[in-house]
Amino acid sequence: MDEGESMGVRLRYAPSPTGHLHIGGARTALFNYLFAKHHGGSFILRIEDTDLDRNVDNAAQEFADNLRWLGIEWDEGAYLGGDCGPYVSTERLDIYARHVEELRDKGVIYECYCSEDELAAEREQQMARGEAVRYSGRCRRLTDKERAAHIHEGRKPTLRFRVADDESVEFTDLIRGDMIFEPQGIGGDFVVVKSNGIPVYNFAVVVDDHLMNITHVVRGEEHISNTPRQLLLFRAFGWTAPVFGHVPLILGADGKKLSKRDESLIQFIDQYREYGYLPEAIFNFLALLGWTPGGEREILTREEFIANFGLDRVNRSGAYFDAAKLAWMNGHYLKSRSAAELLPLARRFLEPSAAGWQVADVDAWMIDFIALYKDQVSCLSELPVVGNVLIGDEATVEADAAETLNDDQAVAVLGVFLERARSWTDWTPDGMKALLKDVQSIAGKKGKDLFFPVRAAITGRLHGPDLNRSLALLGQTRVLERLGRAVAAAGEQPAT
Repeated sequence: MDEGESMGVRLRYAPSPTGHLHIGGARTALFNYLFAKHHGGSFILRIEDTDLDRNVDNAAQEFADNLRWLGIEWDEGAYLGGDCGPYVSTERLDIYARHVEELRDKGVIYECYCSEDELAAEREQQMARGEAVRYSGRCRRLTDKERAAHIHEGRKPTLRFRVADDESVEFTDLIRGDMIFEPQGIGGDFVVVKSNGIPVYNFAVVVDDHLMNITHVVRGEEHISNTPRQLLLFRAFGWTAPVFGHVPLILGADGKKLSKRDESLIQFIDQYREYGYLPEAIFNFLALLGWTPGGEREILTREEFIANFGLDRVNRSGAYFDAAKLAWMNGHYLKSRSAAELLPLARRFLEPSAAGWQVADVDAWMIDFIALYKDQVSCLSELPVVGNVLIGDEATVEADAAETLNDDQAVAVLGVFLERARSWTDWTPDGMKALLKDVQSIAGKKGKDLFFPVRAAITGRLHGPDLNRSLALLGQTRVLERLGRAVAAAGEQPAT
C-alpha cells in the first residue's frame, strides 16, 4: 500500500513498559498518530510487555497518561478497549501459542537447546575469524538421542525460525526507499519463543499486527534490523505484511545518537511535565523533529499538523535535539496563555510561598505573580527563580542598587515612602500608583529620583517588572520590613 492510500489506514504505537516515556518514543507515537489522522484512519495503543525481566510496575499506565497529556489520543487499545483486544501482549499468550503451533506444523521452527555460554562462545569465534555474527544452526538437525540428552540435562529449549540459506528479504521503506537484506545479514535462524515459553518481540508483533489489521508500521530506524525477520514470519504465515517506514535517529548536539544516560538534557516526558512545560509545546517540537511542513513556520496548530503530515517530508538523516529551541517554543506557548489558565500548572511552584505569607486570596496572588513574570520564563518551574525578589523574605541588593541607596536624597525619598506606607490601606496596583504619586508630591522627586530608590530598597535592583504590581504582590508587611531595613542600613553608612 502506498502512503496515499487512505482506505482503512491503521497504525499502532507499541511501547515496552520498561521505563519512562522517552522523547524518541513520544515522537514515534506522534508520527503514527498524525499519519493515521491525516488519512482518516485509526491509531492504536498496544503494550508489548513480553520482556518480563525488564518490565517496570506502572510503566504502561504512565505511558498512557503521558500520551494523553500530550494530546495523543488513541482510537482503540490499552486502557480503552476495542474489537481487536486484548491489547497487552501477556494477555495474548494463548493467541501466540496457537500461531506457534501453526508454524511448528509447517516445519519452519525447531527447538534449540544451546546455552547462553555456548552461543556466546560461538559469536566470539565468528568475530575472531572476521565472520558475520549469526547463529550456526547447530540444533537444526538434532537426533532424537541428542534431544533426549539435552532434556535429561534439564535444558529448556528456545524455538527458532528456520531461515533458508538462500533467502533474501526485500521491501520498500516509505522513508528510505528500496531495501534488501541478504541471508547473511539476517543473522541466521532466530529465536521466536524464549525458554520460558514467552514469545519474543519479533514474533508477537507480527501476530498482533496481522490480527489487528495494521496497515503501516512507522518506527525508529533502530528497528530496521527487525524488519527482515518480521517479513519472513509474515511470509511463513502467508499473510500480507504492513508497509514499513523508519524515521531517523534523534541526535544530541555532538551529532551522536541521543543517549538516555546523558543527564545534560531532559529526555523523558514526565520530566518536562515536572518542570512545567506545556503539552502543546512538546507536541509542536516533536512534530518538527525530523519532519518539515514546508516553509519557515515553526508554530502550527494540531489541525495544521494533521492536515500537512506525510512521511515524504521526513528526513532520512538524524534529527538534532535542540533544547534551546524547545525552551523558546514553550515560552511562546506560555505567553499565549492567560495567567488564570496557567494557574493549575504553576500552583505547586508558587503556592507554598503565597500560603506562607498568609495573603488574603492565594489564587489571586498567584495569578498576579504569573501575569507579571510569565513572559520572562521558558517553563513554569522558573517562575520562583525569575521572581525570587518577590518570593523571599529579603532581597539581595545588587551593586548599582546599593550605590543608589548610599545617597542622602534617596534616603529622604525612602523616609517619606515609609511614613506614608505605614498608614496606606489600598495595596492594589492602582493603590501603589497613587501612593507613589503621593510620595512624589511630598518629597519633590520624580522619575528615576523617585523610582530607583524605592525599587532598590524593595527589590535590591534598579530594574525589573512593573513597580506598582510588584509592590502590591509584596504586600504592606513585607514592603515596610524591607523599607525599614534599607533606611536603617543607609543611616549606618557614612554621609556622601
